[in-house]
Amino acid sequence: MNKVAIFVDVQNVYYTVRQTFGKNFDYNKFWLQATNGREVVKAVAYAIERGDQKQREFQNILRGIGFEVKLKPFIQRSDGSAKGDWDVGITIDAMEWADRADVTILVSGDGDFDLLARKIRDERGKRVEVYGVAELTAKSLVNAATEYFPIDKPLLLR
Repeated sequence: MNKVAIFVDVQNVYYTVRQTFGKNFDYNKFWLQATNGREVVKAVAYAIERGDQKQREFQNILRGIGFEVKLKPFIQRSDGSAKGDWDVGITIDAMEWADRADVTILVSGDGDFDLLARKIRDERGKRVEVYGVAELTAKSLVNAATEYFPIDKPLLLR
């Protein structure tokens, strides 16, 4: 049985799915597809903490599915812009777990992860599967993956 480590960029998935489909990502369907016949050694969903009840409920759903939820505070800058990404945290965790899993799954369309995917694939000799919205996933990330799975209707909430 293959061992799998899953790393989900919650903000990226939320915004790309909403922008493209006007719907939400179905984490239960994703989990069933990604883990079918595999042993999960690590599964982390990285999100931004805004402190509202609906978001806490969503985080509890993720925990119920099997994800560890890591939160970073939402930072509003004085110029009105916002900060809150997990790129470095996801990268550190994925590298830490790469040798403990046969497959690393990245759920994000962010091209910043192409270097991470290449390193795990080429230097560690591991499979890297990427899930992202086709229209909004960086081609460099698709090319760096061992296999790419587009997020589309079967992985959306109805």
